[in-house]
Amino acid sequence: MTSREPQLVDAFVDLADTLVNDFDAVDFLHTLVAHLVDLLDVTAAGIMMSDQRGGLEVLASSSEEARLLELFETQNDEGPCLDCFRSGEPVGHEDIAAMRKAWPVFTPRMVEAGFQAAQAIPLRLRKQTIGAVNVFRTGGGLMGAADLKVGRALADVATIGLIQSRSITARDIVAEQLQSALNSRILIEQAKGALAERSGLGVDEAFRVMRSYARSSGRRLSDVALQVLDGSLDPATLSRTRSNQPG
Repeated sequence: MTSREPQLVDAFVDLADTLVNDFDAVDFLHTLVAHLVDLLDVTAAGIMMSDQRGGLEVLASSSEEARLLELFETQNDEGPCLDCFRSGEPVGHEDIAAMRKAWPVFTPRMVEAGFQAAQAIPLRLRKQTIGAVNVFRTGGGLMGAADLKVGRALADVATIGLIQSRSITARDIVAEQLQSALNSRILIEQAKGALAERSGLGVDEAFRVMRSYARSSGRRLSDVALQVLDGSLDPATLSRTRSNQPG
């Protein structure tokens, strides 16, 4: 076994484990971006999924910088994730010059955010594309062929998990899960900002603490977010979760 293979096994097990009654799409997508950052030669990752109108919504990201950059893509209708979703194929360019030519508005904003390269991988099953994965690198150039192959495999497994048939059509499953995920994302974004303000944590760390608490207590991330917002879950309780996290 290579050093990466045990991690790959764990990642595929995580992403295949969606046959549960209380499936949490938001947590599932954050699990995917975490595995992408751990396994690939990338600095950050994010996921956009199609809404019912054919547009893209940002649903998960590994950092606040990645989230804001993906929002910038949707607001300006330009960038690798949009091209990838529209074509159903992986998208990337060899260098900054090629990126500036393809995405003249997006590329300067990407560089300003601290990245030198961006690629996208479709969330696709056969001819149905339901979204795309963005990966960002502080180094220039494209991912190697092996990393791209791993990224595509993880994206494929995640897509199957999201649209597996449960006696209704795949389109209905995706629409239902996406609407639930969008509602949850709004709560989570509000809650991590509120927790950061109350506790003095950074926004990314506030999200990690909330997610760790949700997992350790066996609760949905959106339920934890709601308690943070209504004040029934105080920062001190979450801080204890943070202090118990492995280093």
